[in-house]
Amino acid sequence: MHSSHHTIHGAHHHIGWDNSFSPVETIAPGTTLRFECKDSGDGHFTPASTVAQVTSLDFSKVNPVTGPVFIDGAQPGDILKVTIDSFEPSGFGWTAIIPGFGLLADDFKTPNLTLWKYDTGTLAPAAFSSNGKVPLKPFAGTIGLAPAAPGLHSVVPPRRVGGNLDIRDLSTGSVLYLPVEVAGGLFSVGDTHAAQGDGEVCGTAIESAMNVTLKFDLIKSTPLAMPRFTTPGPVTRHLDAKGYEVTTGIGPDLMTGAKAAVANMIDLLGHLHGLSAEDAYMLCSVCGDLRISEIVDMPNWVVSFYFPRVVFE
Repeated sequence: MHSSHHTIHGAHHHIGWDNSFSPVETIAPGTTLRFECKDSGDGHFTPASTVAQVTSLDFSKVNPVTGPVFIDGAQPGDILKVTIDSFEPSGFGWTAIIPGFGLLADDFKTPNLTLWKYDTGTLAPAAFSSNGKVPLKPFAGTIGLAPAAPGLHSVVPPRRVGGNLDIRDLSTGSVLYLPVEVAGGLFSVGDTHAAQGDGEVCGTAIESAMNVTLKFDLIKSTPLAMPRFTTPGPVTRHLDAKGYEVTTGIGPDLMTGAKAAVANMIDLLGHLHGLSAEDAYMLCSVCGDLRISEIVDMPNWVVSFYFPRVVFE
């Protein structure tokens, strides 16, 4: 056993989920741990990177997660309660359009790359272009437990035990509840982001390495169907100040509607701010929110895309 605030170093990481991976640490419920997390590209991109490096990104090695950690006493049917204490951001991040990946992959087939530099102390909004700044909100995109099903499972899709959830509100102060499927739970975390919109529409957020401090507690014999979480307060205050531009997608299929809402916002940002389609797509991914506005007026549903006006004001 180790006392609170022990660090799990980034060298202790794995690709994919597998309940046969040996734990790097065993802890008692009530323990607080600090994790060194790599970005989703495992350090592939640096401040000197060019767009040519997007095509050399090895997709079989994306989303390395730090762990796994064995929680003493955790058994199938229990809940692991994870309190998100704090983040120590690195100050560097990247956003990319990766061919074949993202909501509008059929429309964006050429690689693109944006590099970000931000202040780790103030977390002041990070400059995107000559006139746009994105408010930051660090969180861990991938956070979860090992599944009961044997063998190696890709880290890309999320699942019942968590994983690549990409929920931007799993930030400081939030509490995440995960269903345990194997003894010890085997918890891992990574894929840290400096900012992301709901939907992460281009497939990447502001991908940024950082350290994460988490506290672990166990809720015994309480079945949980899917992850749930609690936030400590408002979730969009950092984006709400100037209101939103909103586009919609309307039709009988939610996925088609989501694509239309985003495509319509890309067109609008180009018209309003002179952004290229590629820049608008990446910007939508790091700070715009997809929402289901209506799902009852059959046969057509409404998906809306909210873009915060504070980015350009």
